This record gives sequence, C-alpha cells and structure tokens, in this order.
Amino acid sequence: MRNAWMDKMWKRAFLLAVMAGILAIVPFAGHLLAKAHPAPAEGSDGIAATTQKDQVDLAVTVYNSNLALIRDVRQLNLPIGSFPLRFEGVASSINPATVHIRSLSEPEKLGVLEQNYEYDLLDPQKLLQKYVGREVTLTRPIYSGKEVRWEEVKATLLADNNGPVWKIGGEILTGVSTNAYSFPELPENLYSVPTLVWSLDNKGAHAQRVEASYLTAGMNWNADYVLIVTRDEKSADIDGWVTLINNSGAPFKNAKLQLVAGDVNRVPAPYPAAMAGRMEQKSMVARDAAFAQESFSEYHLYSLERRTSIRNSESKQISLLNGTGIPVEKAFVVEGQQYYYRNPQSIGAPIKEPVQVFYRFKNEEKSGLGMPLPAGTVRVYQADSKGSLQFVGESNITHTPKDEKLDLHIGNAFDIVSERKQMDYRRISDRVSEMEYQITIRNHKTAPVTVEVKEPVGGDWEVLSSNYKWIKLDAFALGFNVPVAKDGTSVLTYRVRVHW
Repeated sequence: MRNAWMDKMWKRAFLLAVMAGILAIVPFAGHLLAKAHPAPAEGSDGIAATTQKDQVDLAVTVYNSNLALIRDVRQLNLPIGSFPLRFEGVASSINPATVHIRSLSEPEKLGVLEQNYEYDLLDPQKLLQKYVGREVTLTRPIYSGKEVRWEEVKATLLADNNGPVWKIGGEILTGVSTNAYSFPELPENLYSVPTLVWSLDNKGAHAQRVEASYLTAGMNWNADYVLIVTRDEKSADIDGWVTLINNSGAPFKNAKLQLVAGDVNRVPAPYPAAMAGRMEQKSMVARDAAFAQESFSEYHLYSLERRTSIRNSESKQISLLNGTGIPVEKAFVVEGQQYYYRNPQSIGAPIKEPVQVFYRFKNEEKSGLGMPLPAGTVRVYQADSKGSLQFVGESNITHTPKDEKLDLHIGNAFDIVSERKQMDYRRISDRVSEMEYQITIRNHKTAPVTVEVKEPVGGDWEVLSSNYKWIKLDAFALGFNVPVAKDGTSVLTYRVRVHW
C-alpha cells in the first residue's frame, strides 16, 4: 500500500513539474515568435510605418534628362487583411503617378487598395495654419520697468492671412507680440518627410520582401572628358568622367548605380518641377571604379561595378573610361556666311574672318577607345615648353557611337589671318548673277599649314573658275584646301554663276 501511495505521489509531482515547465516556456516562446515576426513600427498617428532602416536593397538608374528611376526593396512584417502602411524616405521630387509597389515574396497575395503621396511637410507656418479655429498657448513677455516676466496665454487662432488674428478673452487682436507658440498635438495631415501612404490587402505571409519603384526629378548626370594632346599634336590621351548630381531631396545609400545615355521621350509632367538645390558636397571616386557598358533598347546603359552612396545636394564624379595614344588631327577651317550671296558686297576694305581650330579623332577600338561616348564636354590640355599642362579650349559632343568621328572646336588661330573681298558682282538677268571672291590667308606660324575653306552658295550654281581645286561639299556649299607656307601668303580666287 505504501509503495502504491508513493508511486502516486511521484506521478503527481512529475505532472506538476511538467506543467510548471510548460507555463515557463510559453512566455519565452511568445517572445521568440514576436522576435521572428515583429509588429510594424507605428508612427505618431498610429499607422504602421517603414523607414530606410528596413531597406535591404536599393537600385538607382539616372537618365541624362533630369530623371531617375528608384527601386527600393525593404523587408517588412505585414498584418493579414487590410491595413494602412506609411512608406517613408522617398525623394521629395517624386512623380506620384509613377509609384508602383509589389511583393517580391508573394506578388499575387499583396494588393494595393489605395495610394496617397503626402507632401504637406511640417514647418512652423503650416503648423500655424492647421490650427486656424483652434486654441494655442502663446508665450509672451510682460515688461514692468526693467524687469521682464514671461506669461502663457490661451488664445484662439481666428485666421492666418498675412499675419495671425487672435481671440484672447473677449478681444480680437492682431500684431500680438509672442516668442513661442505651444501646440497640444501634431495634426495628422502634416509629415516631417515626404511619405507614401498605402492601403494594402495582405492574403499571404507576415514576412515579405516588398519593392517600391518610382520616377523622380532632381537627378541628372553628364559626361566630362579631359583630352591631353602631345606637343607634336599627333596623338592624345583621354579620361572620361561621369558627373552625377542629386537634388531629389533624398539620399541613396549603398545603391546599385546605372546610367542611361540617350534621348528618352517624355510627356510634360503635371506635377511641380524639382527645385534646384545648392551643391554642398563634391566627391570624386577612384579611377579603378569603372562602368560596364551595354546596349539597352535604343540607348546605352552604363552600370557601376560596385555599390555607391549618393547624398542629397551632392555632386559626385566617377571614372567612366580612359584611352592612351589616340591619333589626332589638327585642322584649320574658314567658314563663309550665307549673306555673302544675298546682296552685292562693296569693294574696298576686306572682311576679316576667324580661322577656327579643330582637333579630330575617331572613336574606334584600335585608337584606344571604341566605347559609346555619352554627350558631354571635352576639355583640351597641352603641355608647354616646360612640361606644364595648359588649358587650350573645350567643346561639347553629342552621344557618339563607336567608329564615329569627333570634331572638337577649341578656339580660333592667333597666327593665321583670313581676309575676304568680293572682287566682282554682275547681274546677268533677273534670275542669274555672277560673283567673284578673293580669300587671302596669311600664315605667321613657323610651320606650313593647310586651311579648309568652306563657302556657302545659294540657288542653282556652277563654278566658272578657281585657282585651287574645289569640291562640292553639299547642294549649297563648296570647299577648298589651301596650303600656306610658313610666314607665307596664299590667295584663293573663285567665280560662280548662280541661277535663282
């Protein structure tokens, strides 16, 4: 009997111990579950909110037309059913019509019922306007002789049009001197940062990876090139840089960066344009951070082969390309003007014309290039007799595919002079005229040069005579190559007949 009684007592004690253990484990298990699926953080208005702290991936594609595509991926824990979600940390220059949200984990089970973009940002003036018709506490100074005491007064803001109008006690007052306003709470429709607010319907799991994508203004990029020409002006080295500007109103940390070169057609947007900001920082990235280039639709895509951070109000430069030993050609060009052929010119003092200077090279692989060159500015440098690099001019280039030629106009020649005279004008009939021109070129350089002379001709024309070989450049232009010896002079004379 005693043994049976003892066994019974031991079994009861064992059961009690098991139950106590279960009760002890349950809270701990609940803590683990809560840690595995934390509830979304709540804003001051009680709505679930996500910030950039939840970000697990970020991609930024910038177009050279003041436009960028942002793809922001965040790891979220979402309630089941319908609920609102605040998505903070978007660019203030966002185009709300382009916003798209999707679940990367369960795209078929997360739907968007409604979407709002809240851009009514918190500032003192807007906060005051939101309290029209409500009571505010004013802190104002009360002077008694040399002493000042501070008094708090309850006042109702009746209006705020070109200044606040108050009701204090039974009086209507304006121009009330106050040092501070005390507000009982923050209005629901004011936000400290631009925010997207979604009404979502979740029929899937709690933990999901969600991507929000949108277009924003305020971001742009352009290419800048440095061309260093050798002393003999036969070859050059080139470095290409991407200059990226972020005025979107948001920073982008540890982002995948891609750049699109090309002319993207865009419909005029109805939303306000981005405000230009002040460039507070300018950073330069090391040369080994190269871009990978590929064709994309009718454009070219340049992908940075590492991640980078782009702060708001920042100008950043990143190495794009470099080439060495590129064959270059220096050209001197004189271009005539259309008005020469519209009216007879008076014979007498010659018309001086600038002799333009060009550097020309081909964007080909055997020359050390061959990569599609985005539009930008090429700045040209050359070493002086002591080896110091000097700036000699700059020129803009358009988007240039591989195997195309580039003409860089860097300025006008100092030591080459071109003068033009109209030597004859004869009206043959009402619709036929003959004109003769003389172009004198003097070369004061210590080496011979060849000057390209390009002449516009209107109507149906023919060359009657010329002392240099001429070529037809197009339907309304002819050209000459005029060699000029060092410290020498060459005179080009030609006569044309024009049928109007």
